[in-house]
Amino acid sequence: MRLTHNFLKIETGEGICIYNITPQIQELVEKHGIRQGNVTVISQHTTTALTINEAEERLLEDIKTYLKKLAPPEDRYLHNDLHLRDVPEDEPINAHSHLMAMTMGTTETIPILNGKLALGTWQSVLLLELDGPRTRKVLVQFWGE
Repeated sequence: MRLTHNFLKIETGEGICIYNITPQIQELVEKHGIRQGNVTVISQHTTTALTINEAEERLLEDIKTYLKKLAPPEDRYLHNDLHLRDVPEDEPINAHSHLMAMTMGTTETIPILNGKLALGTWQSVLLLELDGPRTRKVLVQFWGE
């Protein structure tokens, strides 16, 4: 068994944006020649999330609506009291983004079978940008042979 990794760099759009990163992950599986094993995908940011779900356009819009109801950006959050914290000048008002990310999670592990991600027919690995636009890094770590 061997362990290897790569990073995906993703330039995201404004607000909540959802990116299907399945093709990039599958490409890395093939590049590394992993036939059997696992891939762990982790976002390296506190205001992004990862999930496995359907990448259908209308569902993606439903997800955005759901997240805004779950942690409304206009609600009052202590984290947004920037004048009470030591922060950079460009620090965003983004407590809602942190709460959304905590709810969704930042890691997914997917089995690799016969050189392919073992996802269901309608499943995709989705990166959710919750506080964009930003440059995001996603670690993709492989364990297998």
